Amino acid sequence: MAVAVGILLLVLITVFFHFFSPWWFTPLAADWLSIDTTVDITFWVTGIVFIALNGFLVWVIIQYRHRKGQKAHYEPESKKLEWWLTIVTSLGVVAMLAPGLVVWARIIEVPRDAAVVEVVGQQWHWSFRFPGEDGEFGEVDIALMTTENPFGMKPDDPAGRDDVLIANPELHLPVNQSYKFVLRSKDVLHNFTVPQFRVKMDLIPGMTPYEWLTPTVEGRYEILCEELCGIAHFAMRGAVVVEQRDAFNEWLAGYPTYAEVLARPAPDLAAGQASYAVCSACHGPGGEGNLMLNAPKLSGLQPWYLERQILNFKHGLRGASADDVYGAQMAPMAAMLVDSAAIDNVVAYIASLPDTKSQPSISGDVARGEKIFTTCASCHGQDGQGIWSQNAPRLKGADDWYVVRQLDNYKKGIRGAHPQDLYGKQMMLMTTMLRDDQAMNDLVAYLNTL
Repeated sequence: MAVAVGILLLVLITVFFHFFSPWWFTPLAADWLSIDTTVDITFWVTGIVFIALNGFLVWVIIQYRHRKGQKAHYEPESKKLEWWLTIVTSLGVVAMLAPGLVVWARIIEVPRDAAVVEVVGQQWHWSFRFPGEDGEFGEVDIALMTTENPFGMKPDDPAGRDDVLIANPELHLPVNQSYKFVLRSKDVLHNFTVPQFRVKMDLIPGMTPYEWLTPTVEGRYEILCEELCGIAHFAMRGAVVVEQRDAFNEWLAGYPTYAEVLARPAPDLAAGQASYAVCSACHGPGGEGNLMLNAPKLSGLQPWYLERQILNFKHGLRGASADDVYGAQMAPMAAMLVDSAAIDNVVAYIASLPDTKSQPSISGDVARGEKIFTTCASCHGQDGQGIWSQNAPRLKGADDWYVVRQLDNYKKGIRGAHPQDLYGKQMMLMTTMLRDDQAMNDLVAYLNTL
C-alpha cells in the first residue's frame, strides 16, 4: 500500500510542478507559434499516458495485493488486449508525429519574399554575412581564411564584392521581415538557436543547411549554440537585435563590403608612429609598459586584438564602468584616433615594435597554475601564443599584474558586462573557474614560465 501511495504522490507532484513550474517557454518573438503548439500536443499525449499508466499501476497494486488464500491467475496471451494496446499506442504516436510533420513541411518551404543572411559558426564565435544588391553570396574557401580574410572570401569572385561582412557576434534584423538563415560552420558541429524564435538547426561542416523565421517583436535576444562543440561551448554566445527597418539599415551601413575591405589602404607606419607618441607617455617608447603608470605592455600583442580593444574603448564597451578607473583613462585616449585609418596606422606601428620581455612581479604555485591553464589553452594555445581564429589574444609575455587585474575585473563584472561586449562576456563565464585570488596568482605564475 505504501508503494501505491508513493506512486500516486509522484503523479500528483509531477502534474502540479508542470503547471506551476517557474521554468517555461521564453516569450515568443517570431511567427513559429506552431512549434509551441506541437510541443504542447506532445506534453498532453505523454502526460495522459503517464497518468493512465501510473494510475493503472496503483490500481493493480491495490486490487491484486497479497491476500491469504488467494491464488494468482496466469494468462499468457490476450489478443483483445494486444489489439487495444496497438490501436491506442498508434493513435498516440500519430497525434505526436503528425503535427511535427506539418511544421517541418513549413520549415523547409521558405517564403518567396524572405531576405537572406549567412550565419557562420566557429569555436566559439558567431559572425554573419549579408548579400549585396545582387542578392547573391560570393564563394568562400576555408583554405583562404586569415586574420585579414576571416570569412574565406574568394577575391576573384565578382558576386562576393558587395557582400557585407559582419565580423561581430551581434546580428541585427528588421522586425516583421522574413529571413532565411544559411548556416555554415568553419570547424565542428554547431547549432544556431535563439530560444524566443523557437526554430533551431545544426551547422554541419561541409554543408549549408538553413532555417527561416519572421521576427515579430523588437528587442535583444541571445544566440546560443545547442550542440556540444568543445570546452567553451557554453560560452559561445551572440545576440540578435530586432528593430525597425531604418535602424537596421543604419546598422548595416556601418559594416564594410568585401570590396571595401580589399580597397582598405595599407597602414602608414610614419603616421602611426606620430599617433603613438601620445601613447608612449604611459606605455613606453617601445611599448614595454609601465607598472607605475598602470600601463600594460603592448609590444607582442596581435594587431587584431589591439584594434578590437581600441574600438571597445572608443564605443564604451570598455572603460564605461564606474569601477574601471584605469579603463576610464583609456577611453578619451582612444577617442583621439578619429577613424579606422588612424587605428590601422597606430596598430601597425605597435606591431612593428620589438617584443620586450616583461618582468615577473607575482609569485604562485606554478604546478597548480599549469593545471588551471589546461582550460585556458583550449583558446589561447598550449604555449599561450594566442589563436586568432578563436578570438583569443596572446598571454605569453604579458604583464602578470595586468593579467591578474583583468581576470579580477571579469570576475567582478567590471569588464565584460556591456551587452555588446560578447567576447568579454565569454571571459566572465570562463573566469568563474578561478575561485579566489590565489588561483589567479597561480595561473599567472605559470604564464610567466612560458
